[in-house]
Amino acid sequence: MKLKIGNVTLENNLILAPMAGVTDLPFRILCKEQGCGMVVTEMVSAKAILYKNRNTKALLEVEERERPVSVQLFGSDPEIMADIAKLIEPGPFDIIDVNMGCPVPKIVNNGEGSAMMKNPKLAEAVLGAMVKAVKKPVTVKFRKGFTDSDVNAVEFARMAESCGVAAVAVHGRTREQYYSGTADWDIIRRVKEAVKIPVIGNGDVFAPEDAKALLDETGCDGIMIARGAKGNPWIFSRTLHYLETGELLPSPTMEELQNMVLRHAKMLVEYKGEYLGIREMRKHMAWYTAGLPHSAKLRNDINAVETLADLETLVMERFAGHFR
Repeated sequence: MKLKIGNVTLENNLILAPMAGVTDLPFRILCKEQGCGMVVTEMVSAKAILYKNRNTKALLEVEERERPVSVQLFGSDPEIMADIAKLIEPGPFDIIDVNMGCPVPKIVNNGEGSAMMKNPKLAEAVLGAMVKAVKKPVTVKFRKGFTDSDVNAVEFARMAESCGVAAVAVHGRTREQYYSGTADWDIIRRVKEAVKIPVIGNGDVFAPEDAKALLDETGCDGIMIARGAKGNPWIFSRTLHYLETGELLPSPTMEELQNMVLRHAKMLVEYKGEYLGIREMRKHMAWYTAGLPHSAKLRNDINAVETLADLETLVMERFAGHFR
């Protein structure tokens, strides 16, 4: 189950997808501890690094214990992307990834993210310049296509391979779909058949069984887990166990869930300060408890909590009574 990307060898082929507002340092560490083979940072604007935007420093912060780490850049200017890749290359990043799949309007309207799929020549210039500029492996993440009438993932993957990109990650949805409907795993299979570099499949992996099905149906080399990891770092340990043994481990117990929530909250406060850390924990709490009985009131009450001490008290009380 090891996966080699350029000169970087991962212990296994499970990868935490980059997610804005989710895959910060504390969450990456929690997923790494659960056996994730590689984590990816939140996407970082190359122009923001160039202009020394103060918010980028935190996005680029990495700890040794979470490695191997892939840092994800986005941008559309070949020279800037190459220069920034070279600038950050000495940092604690093992791989430099390029986002050509983000569907968010403000990114797309700027000609970046998944908009790059509409301009393969520019995408080629960006990837080619970056590969030439750095020695570390460069990878790229993109979608099935921009619209259903313009599905070009196979051609895009071949172009990336010809630029010297070390691996591609393919999300089986178009930009038009965002995250709706179902991911088209067949396009991942077709990309895998079209290129020799590793292909990482992404889309609709919410359980260990999904990961195995994705591997079986597409022949992809790696699995990138995004929304399936929200509030569920255990998806990595449970999936690894399932792929290795065929045995499906039980979902985490209420005690394990409580301990993870408390640890996550503490790490967020240590990393971002109490004010921001507690506020960010609110959305994570919604993900951790989604679908559980009597969880709506807990999520509502967490939104009124201001301090770590109060959050800890509320969690201990409510988990003991299973949220009642």
